[in-house]
Amino acid sequence: VQLVESGGGLVQPGGSLRLSCAASGFTFTSYYMSWVRQAPGKGLEWVSDIKGDGSTTFYVDSVKGRFTISRDNAKNTLYLQIDSLKHEDTSLYYCARRGSMWTFDTWGQGTQVTVSS
Repeated sequence: VQLVESGGGLVQPGGSLRLSCAASGFTFTSYYMSWVRQAPGKGLEWVSDIKGDGSTTFYVDSVKGRFTISRDNAKNTLYLQIDSLKHEDTSLYYCARRGSMWTFDTWGQGTQVTVSS
């Protein structure tokens, strides 16, 4: 089981990025998938979830209207479109597989998003 994120980078406030997470080693459609972030010096913050078939999504209030989670089950890939970036979005962004409503059982290595002018 493996998750590999990509797409992070340095972007100016107001800019956009699309993060990707390539999944392998398991039946991708069977799992809710998530994005979780960690800002410098802070704890983990859940950002968004998407159901296995892509029909249902959830977001933390601070990103609603700016972030869009999606998945391409034919490519076993999870995405996070991030628009209208703010300084406070600077974080290491992890892709994670939901083990249960309350847990994540697999993590990627993370991709860094830095918002700076």
